[in-house]
Amino acid sequence: MPTKSNIEWTEMTWNPVTGCTKISQGCKNCYAERMARRLTAMGNGRYRNGFRVTLHPDLLEVPLKWQQPRVVFVNSMSDLFHEDVPESYIASVFVSMRRARQHTFQILTKRAERLAALAPRLPWPENVWMGVSVEDDRVVNRIGYLQQVPAAVRFLSLEPLIGPLEALPLAGVDWAIVGGESGPRARPMKREWVTSILRQCRTAGVAFFFKQWGGTRKDLTGRRLNGRHYDEMPLRRAVPAVSAA
Repeated sequence: MPTKSNIEWTEMTWNPVTGCTKISQGCKNCYAERMARRLTAMGNGRYRNGFRVTLHPDLLEVPLKWQQPRVVFVNSMSDLFHEDVPESYIASVFVSMRRARQHTFQILTKRAERLAALAPRLPWPENVWMGVSVEDDRVVNRIGYLQQVPAAVRFLSLEPLIGPLEALPLAGVDWAIVGGESGPRARPMKREWVTSILRQCRTAGVAFFFKQWGGTRKDLTGRRLNGRHYDEMPLRRAVPAVSAA
């Protein structure tokens, strides 16, 4: 069900899809997989299939019932562009977001190639922000696919940051979120990796949000950088008209 979120850059989560599979090193210690196991053990019916990709069509219209405008992270427990999610279902999610214009929806994917392939056939209302996860320089190519998408806001989730990103292609990118890995077996994040990204964002005029240092106890390491919090949010751009097939 939709729930209030503790994620610093959003307000709510909405999961019309649950479950995923790992495709890169950023997935190694997946928080959603850990949470799904816990929810399965608790007998939560949404996770009757564990962490296998599962559609929840009864949740598609839930955001329409929320009157108060909210910032909503779509599929915190999955990846909307996973190959096991039918294109028709992805389109239904987009239709719901378009109808719920009072909210801002944030979508994040590691399946950037599929995102770019489907984007011309999807509606892109101004309340939909689109992002890709980039954990190290092995997957920087995801940004090129994102740059093809006509979203009002394009953003990067550089989390868990497990390696340096010294030459980010930031043209057409509006927002960068940076964070270290947290939880059991968290891999370290170096300060110089973060400050390099901050410099690149400043040069390119990209809003910068520092989420956390991470570690096994992220509550102890905090989220201050250079003695302050970076909570910058992006500005929307005008969206070209794109018709859905």
